[in-house]
Amino acid sequence: MATLTYVYADSTAVLGPLATYAEPHCYDLCEQHAGSLTVPRGWEVLRLAMPTSPQQPGPDDLLALANAVREAASLPPKLQTTQNQRASHSALEAPAAAEGTRRGHLRVLREPS
Repeated sequence: MATLTYVYADSTAVLGPLATYAEPHCYDLCEQHAGSLTVPRGWEVLRLAMPTSPQQPGPDDLLALANAVREAASLPPKLQTTQNQRASHSALEAPAAAEGTRRGHLRVLREPS
């Protein structure tokens, strides 16, 4: 895995180790796509040194996961119901037929009232 970052001002694409947080204009790539990356004519590709082995979760990662689980478990029942409310609908209904609303094979379905 690698992260691709474009530096438009320098006409450069930087391919480096997987980023630890999301940023605009950054894209995570699998090994196959990172290896076959091409850029527009006139652009340069900077390939930074990649780690030889996958990074293992550290103590901070495990602590963050444990805190997220604790936080989800401590939500009041009413709040949990509100967050899962969309999942409680049993079925969707087709909208009332109207001329010109159908395009191709796709149709918009509305939630039942």
